[in-house]
Amino acid sequence: MSTFRSNMLDSMWNTLTSEETWFAIGKGTFKIIVTMILAAIVVKVAKAAVRNFFHLRSKAPLRYSERRETTLLKLMENVISYVVYFVAILNILSILNFNVKGLIAGAGVLGLAVGFGAQNLVRDVISGFFIIFEDQFSVGDFVRIGNFEGTVQEIGLRTTKIKQWTGELHILPNGSITEVTNFSIHNSMAVVDVSIAYEENIEEAEKALEELLGTLQDKYEEIVAPPTLLGVQNLAASDVILRIAAETTPMNHWYIARMIRKEVKLCLDENGIEIPFPRLVMYSRSEQEEAVAHKKNENVSRG
Repeated sequence: MSTFRSNMLDSMWNTLTSEETWFAIGKGTFKIIVTMILAAIVVKVAKAAVRNFFHLRSKAPLRYSERRETTLLKLMENVISYVVYFVAILNILSILNFNVKGLIAGAGVLGLAVGFGAQNLVRDVISGFFIIFEDQFSVGDFVRIGNFEGTVQEIGLRTTKIKQWTGELHILPNGSITEVTNFSIHNSMAVVDVSIAYEENIEEAEKALEELLGTLQDKYEEIVAPPTLLGVQNLAASDVILRIAAETTPMNHWYIARMIRKEVKLCLDENGIEIPFPRLVMYSRSEQEEAVAHKKNENVSRG
């Protein structure tokens, strides 16, 4: 037993100190490093070629929308990374003397077995394909999906990333996306309500506002058509409410609404038209008692 152990140790020592062993290790390490470097270079060059292709496509007379091109560009970059690094890993396993063909065959059988239990993954991939194919939304669009609302950062075959305006990044499986509201496809509408005091002349206020609204399209390029004064929207407790509507480029309605409120305030101040504000009337107790006593005296004198 001791002789067998001694022979085994001698064999291991001879193997570790053999020049052929260290030459093989060095050669394998060099091949692995070269493979990884080449993979990184291929990915970088391929992505640059894809970006240049889309840049040339943008100058062609027939082209996709900018939203769709951005989405397809990111998707193709991801696919390039997956394919190149997968091939690189297979090459590295081959260098390490693994039976790559056997691994691929085993992976196929294992994938078939796992596929029955990975229905959600398959559903996510299929849903992602149809989201991109049907152009439901694209990278850069402002969307609402379920309880989440924000800008689409990335669309993959399995997940979609949405960044909320407060900074949170939501990662949603594509299979869970059943209803989408896209705010970036069509023009938006800015709606502004303006309050006028009951004491003011409504016709004069409307005339001043219409003159103002006619100048706003030249001042703000986000306004598609001249804003419209729709008229009296409501008769509130202490004010008359006028409504203004303006069609804007997608997702600029909030900005234009703020600018219209500012312009309206300056216009009303310039024309001396009062915007109502809360008023509080106070009576002292003594004044109230005098008023009650005066009323009683009037009733007695009449009686």
